[in-house]
Amino acid sequence: MRALPTLLLACLALSPSLPAAAAAPVTSVPELELSRYAGHWYEIAHLPVSFQRQCAADVTATYSLRADGTIGVRNACRTRGGDQAVAEGVARTVEDHPGRLQVRFVPGWLSWVPLVWADHWVIVLDPEYQWAVVGDPGRKYLWILAREPTMEAGLFEQLKAQAEAMGYDLSPLVLAAPLR
Repeated sequence: MRALPTLLLACLALSPSLPAAAAAPVTSVPELELSRYAGHWYEIAHLPVSFQRQCAADVTATYSLRADGTIGVRNACRTRGGDQAVAEGVARTVEDHPGRLQVRFVPGWLSWVPLVWADHWVIVLDPEYQWAVVGDPGRKYLWILAREPTMEAGLFEQLKAQAEAMGYDLSPLVLAAPLR
């Protein structure tokens, strides 16, 4: 019987490291018009990822519709040394889920390998396509994007709150652009 209080204390001590049980599932937007989503986006913030480690400023993503139905992806940023780093990729839609894309940055001849495709879900989207939050169902990746290179601080906080409600831990969030 004495073990019960010890067990309860251990559970309480570990609970901050466990995902919140009350978090809503990560869901993609039900509608996504690719022709409106295409174009130039500025990164406002992101969760740290190894492939963006070299980026210091001017982080952008440009999406373009391709004749074969896929989406061209061009990610660019300014490095600490002042050079521009660019990654070119391709995205495809997920059948019956308009807000879910999969993206790859490896050569096309490897596209048959399932592991080269990463989930790229649009989880929050402005009705006018002026800002978006992109993530993945595992909550490892998150980007806050806008059509302008800055964002209102109040809107930024609202978007963060929506992501946190889906269970994202935003404590390591990296701010990549100024807020106003």
